[in-house]
Amino acid sequence: MTHYLVTGGAGFIGSHVCERLLLQGDRVTVLDDLNPFYNPALKHANLATLTERGGSRFEFVETDISVRTSVDRALAGRKLDQVIHLAARAGVRPSLLEPALYQRVNVEGTVNLLEAARTAGCRKFILASSSSVYGVNAKVPFAENDPVAAPISPYAASKLACEALGHTYHHVYGLDVAMLRFFTVYGPRQRPDLAIHKFASLITADQPIPVFGDGSTRRDYTYIDDIVDGVLACTTRELGYEIFNLGESQTVRLDALIALLEQALGRSARIDRHPFQPGDVPFTCADISKARARLNYHPRTLIADGIPRFVRWFQETPAVQKPR
Repeated sequence: MTHYLVTGGAGFIGSHVCERLLLQGDRVTVLDDLNPFYNPALKHANLATLTERGGSRFEFVETDISVRTSVDRALAGRKLDQVIHLAARAGVRPSLLEPALYQRVNVEGTVNLLEAARTAGCRKFILASSSSVYGVNAKVPFAENDPVAAPISPYAASKLACEALGHTYHHVYGLDVAMLRFFTVYGPRQRPDLAIHKFASLITADQPIPVFGDGSTRRDYTYIDDIVDGVLACTTRELGYEIFNLGESQTVRLDALIALLEQALGRSARIDRHPFQPGDVPFTCADISKARARLNYHPRTLIADGIPRFVRWFQETPAVQKPR
């Protein structure tokens, strides 16, 4: 039985990763600070599900990863086999308002976890990066060896710093490190601040949805089950230091996404148009050929199937439907 430390395990992606690990019989310890970036009640509901799934094989520790002494105290006496580091302050636009917070949690928090893994003799470290590191990339699709020296938000800059730290710990200490660049993840338990969830809430409440630009921006929307497949593939392979794109490799226009939500919800959206926002990128698309070859990563969920699955969860979970 493998013992995994999953940071951010009470959140959207983290709770799905933990659930899959528990279902395959592993032991999971979660570190999460349950911060109020969105309603902590949703995180508590995720933790309740994990407790039910894992029983004595699941443990939750409320911890601020940006404080090294808190991390050391939380991990004292625990023998860990692998770290899956998903905790972060997320979001491009919020990072413009609180850049120092993003630096502290994302970069210093990652240093603290890398140091904890090193000193504990844990040899594998899997870390969530982001497609935002590509910035305004003229080459499509985005490949892992594309230049990424020009981030356009504090969030993207913090993730680039984490990638550099991961490489340093591999080079100096021999830590096996996988950096996973996620592309617009969606599905059940999605954070309420993200577009699909936010739009569903507003459409259901017959409130206008904010659209920045003319609806022509395109994203590589990736269903949560496919992302979890990619994360777990890294747990079974010795990689050295590698960066992988985890995306769907198909792009969807924003106005087409809204149309899919309207169809699944059976309601029409009211559009509130705004200028294009600083820090946002107009287009994302993942080249996943490396992940296909090295991780046997094969995303299976098309957006036309994933949106109805999300909407079913959304409609069956009334507590998440209130717009903020």
